[in-house]
Amino acid sequence: MTQVCVINVVGLTQELLAYAPNIRQLGLAIPWTAPYPAVTCTAQATMLTGLPPREHGIVGNGWYFRDTSEIRFWQQSNSLIQHNGLVYDGVETAKLFWWFNQHAPVHWSVTPKPYYGCDGSKVFDVLDKTECNLTDHLGPFPFFSFWGPSAGLPASEWIAKATALVLQKNAPELTLTYLPHLDYDFQRQTAPDRERIAEVDRCAAIVIDAAQSIGAIPVVVSEYGLVPVQKSISINRALRQACWLAVRNGPFGEILLPGDSKAFAVVDHQVAHLYVRDPSMLEEVRSLVQSLDGVAAVVHPSQLELDHPRSGEWIVLADEDAWFNYYYWLDNALAPDFARTVDIHRKPGYDPVELFMTSKIRAMARLAQKKLGFRYKMDVIPLDASLVRGSHGLRPIAQKGPLIIGPGAPCDMLLFKDYIQSLLGR
Repeated sequence: MTQVCVINVVGLTQELLAYAPNIRQLGLAIPWTAPYPAVTCTAQATMLTGLPPREHGIVGNGWYFRDTSEIRFWQQSNSLIQHNGLVYDGVETAKLFWWFNQHAPVHWSVTPKPYYGCDGSKVFDVLDKTECNLTDHLGPFPFFSFWGPSAGLPASEWIAKATALVLQKNAPELTLTYLPHLDYDFQRQTAPDRERIAEVDRCAAIVIDAAQSIGAIPVVVSEYGLVPVQKSISINRALRQACWLAVRNGPFGEILLPGDSKAFAVVDHQVAHLYVRDPSMLEEVRSLVQSLDGVAAVVHPSQLELDHPRSGEWIVLADEDAWFNYYYWLDNALAPDFARTVDIHRKPGYDPVELFMTSKIRAMARLAQKKLGFRYKMDVIPLDASLVRGSHGLRPIAQKGPLIIGPGAPCDMLLFKDYIQSLLGR
């Protein structure tokens, strides 16, 4: 039986490989074409299904759910993927920290999954279905390094060691694992930090060694490459100033009402879905958004293989040095209370400013409140989109784009499913 271990090194590009000797020794890196938008959920769904977004329906990291009039990001259910078959169908698979892990038809899995109390409290944990008792061996998963101002190396190290344990104990036919921390600092800084590359390379080496110890073929992939950005675009503020975007003000700030809005944008790095309720307004809305500084194009979803019912009426693409923020309030004093917190599920758009912190002293004070049993909110995230220095979502030049390393690897992400199944002898 042939075994394969796929290591998803987020943000890895050809120009960064010079500082990753453990990964580089696996062979030739092939640049490959990612779907639009080049973001985690869409890229992973494309790899898992071999289909474009117009068919698998994962049109971004989040989208507007028209049936409930809600914007939801980072949903984990495998049932959201529309497909005629997944790469691991009929294959004894371990899936570690890849998206759409809940209810996936795999033998072993682990995914982040906090507990939520009725009083609003949250206890961090993972949903471990690996039969390896990972937290007993490795300690608690370092949630605060997985995302937020403290995001960094510990999360990738934990996942790498967990993957090694699963490989050595279960010897899966197919293993999918995810090393995330390389791209965090690339969103914080304009230029890549060589030490971050060396760190993720060392994490990859842990997985590579474990895979090779059981005779598995290591394959390295990345979902996208990051580019420096200099400006942030506030589509929703422009739509609000045009009186097309509706909000409700209340005790916790202004809340976006997408179901009552004539037009609004669901933003995702350098790509945005523009939803327009009234067909007679399509061209008027398009014209306004196209005029915004930093907008490269406003196109029909079919031009990008995004023509799916979940998509917006228009797709907005940023200039290469720009990205889209989700802000819709016109006065920071009226911003919703979650805007100043790490809250990936309530924000109606991706927010990379969550990688920054207003004050460590403020954060320590909030933690003290928590330990003393007081109600508190971790409102330590700034409302300053200019802090963000890197983004993704478009298709940059090959040296700055995603890659794949593996024997006979393809040059298009759409071919990944067939490629892995051929390695497995399926």
